[in-house]
Amino acid sequence: MNNYDRILTYAKNNCGYITTKEAMALGISRAYLSNLVSNNELERVGSGTYKLPEYPFDYFYIISNCSKNMCFSHLSALYLHEMTDRVPLIYEITVPYNYSGNLLNMESVSIKYVSHKIFNLGLMDIKTINGLPVKCYNLERTICDLIKDKNKIDTVAYVKALKDYASYKKKNLLNLTKYAKELGIEKEVIEIMEVLL
Repeated sequence: MNNYDRILTYAKNNCGYITTKEAMALGISRAYLSNLVSNNELERVGSGTYKLPEYPFDYFYIISNCSKNMCFSHLSALYLHEMTDRVPLIYEITVPYNYSGNLLNMESVSIKYVSHKIFNLGLMDIKTINGLPVKCYNLERTICDLIKDKNKIDTVAYVKALKDYASYKKKNLLNLTKYAKELGIEKEVIEIMEVLL
């Protein structure tokens, strides 16, 4: 199998996607990726991210490959957790305070800044609708973020998210309270949950 076939096979086995980093881990230089783009066998869809033409665009995955120091949060995280069917028009991401990468230039991204300590709180890996891995906050951290930033969030989406979480069978109220304490909103979260539960 030549390098071109290896790239295409890898992409097929990876939900249609391959990155420059993944190609280099296979011992294949980025020149092969460029040649496949020239031959219309691959499409360059982001910085160091390529996909097979017949596969769908996965903006969550494409955005996530712009930086290792980011994760999806707020309503975007809610979508990844399948707690809303509203596909984001603007992708909400959280980054550490000192972030200075490519995401700053993306119009479809809304950036929230937090300290390093808070950034890692509730961080997890999750798969997109197309089966590709991205970083996201778990549901409890997401609910805390929504409550913390409620004045900047669509009221209908906010109320629905809280009600859905309250009736969610796998909710973890222990983690919710722990995160709320770390984020300085413990009293508010407890009061909201007392009303909803």
